[in-house]
Amino acid sequence: MLRIIFSSLFAVLGLYSFAQPDVINTEGKGNREIEPAFRITEAPKIIDSIKVTPVASYPTLVFQAKTKISLDTIEAATVETTEKLKQIYPFYLKAGMGSSLMPLGEFYVNNTRSRGYHYGLHAQHISAFGKVKDREGNVFAPANFDRTNVRAFGKILQNNYHLIGSAHYMNDGFHYYGIPNENLSKDSLSQRFQQAGGSVDFLHNLSDTTVINYKLSAAYNYFGTKKNIIDSLADWRAKEHAFQFNAKAWYKFFEETFYGNLGVRYNGFRYGIADSTLSIPINDTLSMAVDSGLVLNNTIIDFRPGVLSELLDKRLKVDVGLALAVDIHRATKVYVYPQVHLSFAVYENVFVPFVGVTGGLQQNTFKSLSAVNPFLLNNALLQNEHNPFQVYGGFKGTLSKRISFNTNISYGRFMSRALFVNQALPDPQNDTLFVSGNKFGVIYDTLNQMKIEANFAYQMNEKLKIDAIGRFYSYETKNQAFAWNLPQLQLILRGSYNLFDKFLLNIDGILEGGRKALVYGPGSKVTVENGQYYKDLGFIADFNLGFEYRYNQRISAFIQFNNFAAQRYNRWYNYPVLPFQVMGGITARF
Repeated sequence: MLRIIFSSLFAVLGLYSFAQPDVINTEGKGNREIEPAFRITEAPKIIDSIKVTPVASYPTLVFQAKTKISLDTIEAATVETTEKLKQIYPFYLKAGMGSSLMPLGEFYVNNTRSRGYHYGLHAQHISAFGKVKDREGNVFAPANFDRTNVRAFGKILQNNYHLIGSAHYMNDGFHYYGIPNENLSKDSLSQRFQQAGGSVDFLHNLSDTTVINYKLSAAYNYFGTKKNIIDSLADWRAKEHAFQFNAKAWYKFFEETFYGNLGVRYNGFRYGIADSTLSIPINDTLSMAVDSGLVLNNTIIDFRPGVLSELLDKRLKVDVGLALAVDIHRATKVYVYPQVHLSFAVYENVFVPFVGVTGGLQQNTFKSLSAVNPFLLNNALLQNEHNPFQVYGGFKGTLSKRISFNTNISYGRFMSRALFVNQALPDPQNDTLFVSGNKFGVIYDTLNQMKIEANFAYQMNEKLKIDAIGRFYSYETKNQAFAWNLPQLQLILRGSYNLFDKFLLNIDGILEGGRKALVYGPGSKVTVENGQYYKDLGFIADFNLGFEYRYNQRISAFIQFNNFAAQRYNRWYNYPVLPFQVMGGITARF
């Protein structure tokens, strides 16, 4: 073993000796300092060769340099035109006289141009003293009438609010002339309505968005009939006090407008003395009750919330809400009505289809009913009209910048719909029969009504204007044979033509048919339906034609032909209208 070790050692030394260079190093003694060993404590990591540029951070400067703003003067723009601003005159007067002794007067005064306020007064008067005949030439009882209206108004217009107020007075005298006897005393047939009241509106409108806008409205109206010539019977007349208040608020948020209405409608009607009867003596020991006192207090509270959405660049409009009505009358009832309307404008309002469903509670008052038929009994019964629903749909639009149209169809149910019927009086020739009197009462029935309506309008600037409205009605009644005195067909025509702003022509008229009146016994042209006698009231064809010549911008003359078709039709049963009339006069502005 030792031999092998020594042999290997000598072999290595032999090889090393052959590999040595020419330089020979010798060993010697000396001092050499070796640095102490140490351990690297950092963990190994990859060092990227791309260096990231640090983000500079600058502190906020406290120092603010003074700045100076100078405005250049801009000259006002000028527009060259030969047209002058049309002058406004504060006063307008119209006076005329018609055939059958029919004077006419109208006066209007208002302030001229103002951005902040507007006020004025408007007064009208018309009266007639002619005789009225039917188609057979029978002269009716005296039909004189006079009507005077006065209205004062004012507005304050500011950037953030509008304040509007008005006051009115009406004096309307007429006669119950529906008796074919010209020898009757006109004092026994006379009636006079008097009305007075006012209203005020406050509109707060700061902006279309981001704020809540609101409008407050309040109104009062008194309506009454004339006093009895006998002082002890002065209370036996109709008197009505009506008050309305409404608050509306809306808020616009992007395409949505949220709104809400809260209102109160009160009507107090009184005839005679409450809980008492009016009697007339028959002999020394007997008397007969002819009338009884009537007091009706009617209050309706309305609340209507909803939201209006205008989508697709305001082409699609969706109005969804509901109407809540609390009817405080003979008994308290609560009704809820749908309020939905959808419309979509096709190609910039050229064609706009729409559908909707609505409903509501209408408050019938002595004033509103007498505005439709003035020949009412003073003790007419008053009920509110309940419309549970009314569905409608149609389309409207414009064919050109001059032509527009609107066509729609609706179907609704109306409960307690007011219908006018002649007062039933005992027949002086037969105590078992009745005849129709010259005054009207009100009966109420449930009515299903369908209406088809179309209107067309054409306007060429202020030179030519024409519009026509056609309506067709279909009725289904619950208790009555027909919807008394309501038309089945209506056609309304209106037009005006302005030639050089010097000659003016206007025409208007109405065609109406299908009306039927309830009568109380057989007679000429009387028909029976479901045990009820009725009579056709005939067809209405009433057209008026007017001409005006303007001497200048301040003075003009006019002539008017009323009912120039000379139709002596019956507006109400036994109430023929005035025949052909001519009226002329002048107008002045100053």
